[in-house]
Amino acid sequence: MDLTLPFEPILFGIKWNMHLILEYLAFFIAFRYYVFSRKRSTDAISSNNRLTIIIGAIFGALLLSRLVAFLEEPLVHYQQGWMVLMNNKTIMGGLFGGLLGVELAKRIIGEKQSSGDLFTLPIVLGIIIGRIGCFLAGTKEFTYGKETSFFMGMDLGDGLSRHPIALYEVLFLIVLFVFLKRVKTRAQALESGMLFKIFMILYFSFRFFIEFLKPNTFFVLGLSSIQILCLICLLYYYKTIRQGIAYAYQRLHLL
Repeated sequence: MDLTLPFEPILFGIKWNMHLILEYLAFFIAFRYYVFSRKRSTDAISSNNRLTIIIGAIFGALLLSRLVAFLEEPLVHYQQGWMVLMNNKTIMGGLFGGLLGVELAKRIIGEKQSSGDLFTLPIVLGIIIGRIGCFLAGTKEFTYGKETSFFMGMDLGDGLSRHPIALYEVLFLIVLFVFLKRVKTRAQALESGMLFKIFMILYFSFRFFIEFLKPNTFFVLGLSSIQILCLICLLYYYKTIRQGIAYAYQRLHLL
């Protein structure tokens, strides 16, 4: 079997789009993990309100994932037409759009409890699976890096040695998953919703810096649309970041 990228094996006479398969698999496994986690925990949010929150997250994610993807290369995507626009999406827009959708849904139904912690680990697991699919898609998806002579440079399908951005992200997310799981297990007195906040802050910070390794062509103030979104997200969580810095300083001072 040919293992060159993009990896699209032919089985039973059919060419299999591994990126699409793994994307659907990511949704399925992440949702089953969420259901499993909810059964093993005490959820302060009722089933009806939880369903409303999930619906809010879905619509927010659908809208902003496509808007941010369009803003990565607006002139190119505008010329490609509506069908391409509807198919283009980015996880960054999906995450932040989902967050805004959840907050709107909670405001409408009057739900005061934090709702993100149960979603956190399933989301990370889903992104890991999805990013493996992005890697296998090679240069057919805009998840590859600039040309490089770095020892981790790889031919992703166009004959050039490039940063395998998707693999870097997979490695980071695996470490993040382990870290968050340990935080969830050990920090019994962790404030409700804090696990999700930690995930968003660390992941969006990582994505801000990794974007410098991507061959972006459209910039605003020298930054890509993803990087601007990352800054917006970090600004959204500025109180949590400030609390974290104060806590770290206090711990260092005690040492």
